[in-house]
Amino acid sequence: MRGIEGLVSVLDTRSFGSVWYWLVLAGLWSWLGRGALGVPTDLVRRVHRRTRETGAAEDAGAIRAEAMLLLDWLSLVIPRWRVDPRDGVILTAVAAFLLSALAGLGFLYDRQFAQALTLLVAPMALLALMRVRLAARLGRVLAEAEAGRTGAVPAAAEAAAVMVRHLRGTMALSMAAVALAAIWGTRWLALHPNGL
Repeated sequence: MRGIEGLVSVLDTRSFGSVWYWLVLAGLWSWLGRGALGVPTDLVRRVHRRTRETGAAEDAGAIRAEAMLLLDWLSLVIPRWRVDPRDGVILTAVAAFLLSALAGLGFLYDRQFAQALTLLVAPMALLALMRVRLAARLGRVLAEAEAGRTGAVPAAAEAAAVMVRHLRGTMALSMAAVALAAIWGTRWLALHPNGL
């Protein structure tokens, strides 16, 4: 029994007073903020930087190779993010119901664990929406390039610019989510000393 009691004391269910909650929060946002749709971030930044420097000139060989590599990555990862409109409505309704139920349980009935989960899950839901919209926009850019209406380098330049903006938005969202959780957690601990 001593082992189970020790494990339970380490894995405390108090969210805001537990180091595990803060480790999960920091680890989750550092992991989620690392990339956009699974495309290597260094490739996106390199293509963005080089196409801005050269003005997306079609004849630059090194830029063309990296542009083709970026478009190849996009052709591999974008199909995973396509959502049928009917499925999207169902997923949105289920996610909205679960998130509002969790938020109601946490903030209306003053349950610490539900509040902590809401502060974890709500920004992740917003990030998922941002990623689906990014995939749709990149899908249009990729379709233009595949149809030959746009050159490879201009298409990659546009895709890289959109992805860099998405990465900046993700960084801002992660900072806001961690700050909001820290402020709310501090407030909770100040109003409920000793977890009462």
